[in-house]
Amino acid sequence: MERTRIKICGIKSADMARAAVDAGADAIGLNFVPSSPRYIPLATALEIVPAIASFVAPVGLFSDPTIEEMLLFEDTGINTIQLHGDEDLDFIESIPQHRVVKAVPQDAAAIDAWRQASPQVTGLLIDAPRQGGGLTGGTGRTVDWHALAGVDRTGLPPLILAGGLTPENVGEAIRVVRPYAVDVSSGVESSRGVKDAGLIRAFCDAVREADRA
Repeated sequence: MERTRIKICGIKSADMARAAVDAGADAIGLNFVPSSPRYIPLATALEIVPAIASFVAPVGLFSDPTIEEMLLFEDTGINTIQLHGDEDLDFIESIPQHRVVKAVPQDAAAIDAWRQASPQVTGLLIDAPRQGGGLTGGTGRTVDWHALAGVDRTGLPPLILAGGLTPENVGEAIRVVRPYAVDVSSGVESSRGVKDAGLIRAFCDAVREADRA
């Protein structure tokens, strides 16, 4: 069985980025949405990206950015971006220099809209539905794993499972959904927006144990 990739999202310092890499993360997420408790400015990203191993991918998280805003991040070394707003394929094709992970709520129509998407869309991140029109992601609420497991994946980008994952439940989530990757943020925090190195390691260990099983 191919192993499940791991992304630790909402990293805010070089030290925590290194801790995630040491624990076994395949990617780290850097949040550039100002309203998020995990937001970091460009200057912090410029400190974090050089601190991670070359085989670990930095992923920039945005929500409905403008092209001008995207250009500010050209020198960070971030080649993959994760879009959490209402971005459509036309917007994605206007930034061909980036690989894109598109975050969508667990909704049949929202998922189906990305079937047969451009190869530029390298992942479809499934998260809990928005509440009150807010940001998709970072809420700590789980998705319906069994319903997601029944989705026809023909023509879809690889599925990345997010939403309320923790060291305690990620093994069961992997068993049910069989995602390409898992993405965690609040589930490895000691308080809102504050990552915990011990929880990150426990999460990565639980993913590897699930793969072995």
